[in-house]
Formats: sequence, C-alpha cells, structure tokens
Amino acid sequence: MAYRAVHRYARISARKVRPLADLVRGKFADEALEMLRYQPNRGARMLEKVIKSAIGSAGDTDQNGGRSFSAEELVVVDARVDGGPIMKRFRPMSRGQAFTILKRSAHISVELKRIEEL
Repeated sequence: MAYRAVHRYARISARKVRPLADLVRGKFADEALEMLRYQPNRGARMLEKVIKSAIGSAGDTDQNGGRSFSAEELVVVDARVDGGPIMKRFRPMSRGQAFTILKRSAHISVELKRIEEL
C-alpha cells in the first residue's frame, strides 16, 4: 500500500524544490530525511515536512489494520513537484509603466511504499 502526503499551494517556485525531490527519490525515508536536514534550502524544509507527514500516515495503526511501519521500512517511490497557481502583482516603473511580478507556488507530493511491496 502506498502512503501519500501532499503540500498544495506551497509559496515557493517549483523550480527551486525539484532538484531536492530528485535527490531523495528512490531512497529510504529515514535516509531522505537525513539528506534533507543538511541542505541549506528553504524548499528542503518543506519537502522534509511532507515526507514526515507521509511517514505519519504509514504509522497510523487504524489505517493499516493494526500495524505500524517505521521510516526504516519505507522507500520514497515518488517525489513530485508541480507548478501551482501564479499570483500576479505589479510594481510601478518609470514613465508610468508597470512591471509584472510573478509570485509562483508549487504542489509538493510524496509517495512512500514498504520495502516488501517493491
């Protein structure tokens, strides 16, 4: 069974988080958290939270028929960062012009599976 967690409308550009998602894809969940802990990026903190949330849903005994799975048993099979909606803002420029500022957002999704299911 796959355990998913999604952070939608994250206020960061998807382009900044994608390399971090590529870094942890295919790794054990505890190893992925350890790798992200030492990354200096703000996107690494967001990705860490999403992975921890997916681990939490794997540890939920009600959902798993009385079983709880730890981070050592789980593998990051899918870490995806898609672009979200863009807020458009305008900054005044010289001679009455306006400069468009694009405030991008992202949808960060992580899927974990048990090592036995792979």
